[in-house]
Amino acid sequence: MRYAWFEIACVHCYTSMDLHSVDKCEHGERGGMLREVLKLDPKDNVLIALRDLHKGEQVRLSEQSYTLAMDVPMKHKFVIQDIAPGGDIVMYGVLVGRASQAIQKGELVTTRNTSHEAAGFRQEWREPRWSLPDVSRWRERTFSGFRRADGQVGTRNYWLVIPLVFCENRNILALKQAFEEELGFAIPSTYRQQVAEMARLYGEGRGAEIKNYSPDKPPTSSARRRLFANLDGIKFLLHEGGCGGTREDARNLCGLLAGYLHHPNVAGATVLSLGCQHAQVDLLREQIDLRDPHFSKPLYIFEQQQSRSEFKMLSEAIQATFTGLIEANGGSRQPAGLEHLCLGLKCGGSDGFSGLSANPAIGHTADLIAAVRGRTILSEFPELCGVEQQLIYRCQTPEVGERFVRLIEDYAARAKAVRAGFEMNPSPGNMRDGLITDAMKSAGAAKKGGNSPMTAVLDYPEYSVKPGLNLLCTPGNDVECVSAQVGAGANVVLFTTGLGTPTGNPICPVMKISSNSRLAERMRDIIDIDTGGIIAGTKTVEEMGEEILELVTKVASGEVRTKAELLGQDDFIPWKRGVSL
Repeated sequence: MRYAWFEIACVHCYTSMDLHSVDKCEHGERGGMLREVLKLDPKDNVLIALRDLHKGEQVRLSEQSYTLAMDVPMKHKFVIQDIAPGGDIVMYGVLVGRASQAIQKGELVTTRNTSHEAAGFRQEWREPRWSLPDVSRWRERTFSGFRRADGQVGTRNYWLVIPLVFCENRNILALKQAFEEELGFAIPSTYRQQVAEMARLYGEGRGAEIKNYSPDKPPTSSARRRLFANLDGIKFLLHEGGCGGTREDARNLCGLLAGYLHHPNVAGATVLSLGCQHAQVDLLREQIDLRDPHFSKPLYIFEQQQSRSEFKMLSEAIQATFTGLIEANGGSRQPAGLEHLCLGLKCGGSDGFSGLSANPAIGHTADLIAAVRGRTILSEFPELCGVEQQLIYRCQTPEVGERFVRLIEDYAARAKAVRAGFEMNPSPGNMRDGLITDAMKSAGAAKKGGNSPMTAVLDYPEYSVKPGLNLLCTPGNDVECVSAQVGAGANVVLFTTGLGTPTGNPICPVMKISSNSRLAERMRDIIDIDTGGIIAGTKTVEEMGEEILELVTKVASGEVRTKAELLGQDDFIPWKRGVSL
C-alpha cells in the first residue's frame, strides 16, 4: 500500500507536484524545496501540514486556495471544505472519522470536532494482483547466520533461561546474576558507575558536591572479555503468568515460550518450573511438538517441587546450563539467502508522519523480502480498523480471508465484552501528534505491510512458516506485539516510531526507524535509521526501503548491533488475551 498518487505544494511558488516530479518548479531540486502541505488521495477532504501553519495563512494546492481558520501544527490535518455535523472525514482515500460538529473550511481536525468512524467490510474475496518490485540486486544476496537442524537460520546465537510460572522469577534472577557478570555478557552499567562516584564523594566528606554532580556524558566502561566467542549471550526472561489466570492464558503462554525455544536465534534453553501451576511442563512439550516434532536442541527442565532444595535445583541448573553453553558455542555463522529472513513489522509511538514515511518505507522492504520468498509478519489488529476490506482483497485464498475476518471479529467482540473497543487504541501521544482517530492511525499503520499478497493469517501465538506476508493476531501494545512477532519466528524486527520508544527484545534485534529527522537527531541513542528524507523530499519511499534492507542484512549478519541491543533493552510481555488493546 505505497502511494500510487499524492500531491504536495511548494511553499515558495505553490506549484502542485508529486514526490517524483519535484522539478516542476524552480525550487524543485531535491533537498532545496520546502513543502508545506500534502494530499494523499484525490478523494481526501483533508490536507496534512508538513510545517507549522498559522491562522490567516493562505495555502494553495491544485489551483485551489485555502485560508487557515486557525493554527495547524505540523503533522496535523485541516479540512478543505465545510463539513456538516455527521459528515465524513476522508484521508488515504478511506473513511477515518466523522464530524461531531460543524467544521469550517481551513479548520484543524481535532478530538473536539471529530469522532472515530471506519468503513465496514464484508467477506468478499477476489484474486490479488501484485507487480513484483525489481529484486535483481537482492536475489543472490546473503547474510551470515546460524543454520539450525530444522532448516531455519538465526541472526543471533543465544542460550535462553525461562520460567514456566512467575513463582520462579526470583530464581531466574539468581541465575542471571551468576552467569552474566562471570561470562562477560552483562551490559556495562554506566549508571552504576555514576552512583559509585557519588558514593565516593560522600565517603570522602564531599557530600555538598553531590547535588551539583551531573556528568556530561555516560562514563566509559568495557565489559569483561567473553568466554564463549560464538555465543551472542545468555538471555533470561521474566513474566507474570503461568498460573492464576485462565487456561487459555496458560496454553498461550506455553505456545509463546515454545515459539522462543523453536526460534532460530536460540541454540538451547534452561526452563524452571514450580510444579503445581497451570502452565505445566507437558503443555510446554506439547506446544514444542506443534512447532517442531523433531525438536533436537538441548533443553534442560528443572521442577522445584521435585527437588530436594532450591539450592540443589539451581546448582544443577547452573551445571547443565554451562554444559549447554559449551555446545552452543560450537555454532558459527554461515552464508544464507535472504529467503531465510523473517521480518516483524511494527510501529509504536507513532506520529502524523509515520504513515507517510517510515511505515511505507518498511512496507517496500517487506515487498522486497516477499519477492525473494522470505517472510514478513504484520500484526496489531486494533490498528487495522477501517482497512480490513483492502487486506481481505490481498488475501491469497478465500480461506485466508475468512480466517482474518473470523479473528478480527472475535477480537473486536472480546474488546467490547470488557467495555472497550478498537477506537480506544490511539494514545494521548498519538493524538497530540496528529493521529486523531483509530481509523486514521490504522490507515497509516497498514502501510507497513506493503503491497504483496497476504499468504497466511495466524492466531496468537502460532508460528509463521509460509513465505510472503503473514498477518498475526496481536494487540497494538508495543512489547506484547514484538514479543508475539518474535515468538512467531521474526529474526529481525523493523519498528517505526515518530515520537520515540526504546522497545527491544531479548533474542531478536529490533531496528528503530524514525518517521522524522527531528526525532532521529534528538534521540539518536535509540534510533537506527531515519526516514525523514521522505518528508523533506530528498528520498523516495522505494529508496528508503532499499536502504533499510541494506541495514537489515548487516544487522542479521551481526556486523551491526541495533541501539536496543546495545542498551540491553530486553522487553518481554506475553499477551493475556482480551485484556490488552
